[in-house]
Amino acid sequence: MTTPPSPRPVLAGLRIVELSAFVAAPIGGATLAALGADVIRVDPPGGGIDIDRWPLHRGRSLYWAGLNQGKRSVTIDTRSEAGRRQVARLIAAPGEGGGIVLTNLPVKGWNSYAELAKLRPDLIMVVITGDRDGGTAVDYTVNAALGFPWLTGPEGHDGPVNHVLPAWDAMTGFLAAFAILAAERHRRLTGEGQLVEVSLSDVGLAVSGHLGLLGEAVLEPEPRGRYGNDVYGTFGRDFATRDQRRVMVLALTERQWSSLGQATALAADFAAIESQFGADLSKEADRWTYRSQIGALLERWIAQRDLGEVNAAFESHGVLWGPYQTVKQLVAEDPRASIANPLFAEVEYPGLGRFLTAASPLRFGAAAPLPARAAPRLGQHTEEVLNEFGIGPATTKEGP
Repeated sequence: MTTPPSPRPVLAGLRIVELSAFVAAPIGGATLAALGADVIRVDPPGGGIDIDRWPLHRGRSLYWAGLNQGKRSVTIDTRSEAGRRQVARLIAAPGEGGGIVLTNLPVKGWNSYAELAKLRPDLIMVVITGDRDGGTAVDYTVNAALGFPWLTGPEGHDGPVNHVLPAWDAMTGFLAAFAILAAERHRRLTGEGQLVEVSLSDVGLAVSGHLGLLGEAVLEPEPRGRYGNDVYGTFGRDFATRDQRRVMVLALTERQWSSLGQATALAADFAAIESQFGADLSKEADRWTYRSQIGALLERWIAQRDLGEVNAAFESHGVLWGPYQTVKQLVAEDPRASIANPLFAEVEYPGLGRFLTAASPLRFGAAAPLPARAAPRLGQHTEEVLNEFGIGPATTKEGP
């Protein structure tokens, strides 16, 4: 009986050279590395512009470490002609799964698609920009232009309210990883490489369209306002418990609405709202319209109970809810953010220490999962990579 071969990580054999900084391209590379791709990040000696980005620990960037998990790190001085030649040779190195570049740095001259494709005609290059025309933009400026800061924040607040999650960076990074896989599939089918371009601005605009925001702005006479922590168009908001914890409670579906009434024994009170206003609270639109009346009843019920009591009542009836918690509380109290979750492992990072690290959240039935891995030290794999591809000693300073 023949023993079947052991499964490999799903992207084993794929090689990407990453020229990057900040979030979008690094998170794209980390996504591919977590699935088994060989992602080689190239930085200048001493690190790029994001090497010291906060948060820091022991003087080192936790941000940089988190965005470069599972990669190999090479440092080469691309200010020199010799360094540029080395990086170009690394990108163009032979191999069926190689010849792929991911970057969000400026591309012109030596590192342009046109020049690199001369060395490897089947080159795949994914370039992330701020605006479609190549102009400078970052997550926070894109978000400002999309209108979200005028929808975020308390009702009646005067002025924009930013949020802290770089959502457009993350979405663009994941989409860039997808673009690499799509272009690599095209190359396997046709033999053709190609340049793929994606901008943070276009990603934000596309998602805004998917969410109906652009259509609403065109078709509705009045702009949407701010509604604080109320979830627009349905029922959902935050509440305070007796022990001064806060919880988020939602009822997006008819079943969830029924469960909320059963868990709190407020079904009769909800029915009274329906009788008083001629409403049907099984419908999202009416739950939104009468959210203040619903919220007042729930506010009293939750305020009379500690978090544990709320948890017991809601969980026993399948209510859609969750506690608010700080990141400290998340890692100290929530089993989902612990080694009890197979997503995580305690990993030792050079110069930083040991802390919780996630593997890929994707779970493939027929491919071997990769464990959570640390980010490398800056330049840790320079000699290894240059020797592996026969490129020669590292160029660490300007030279001929």
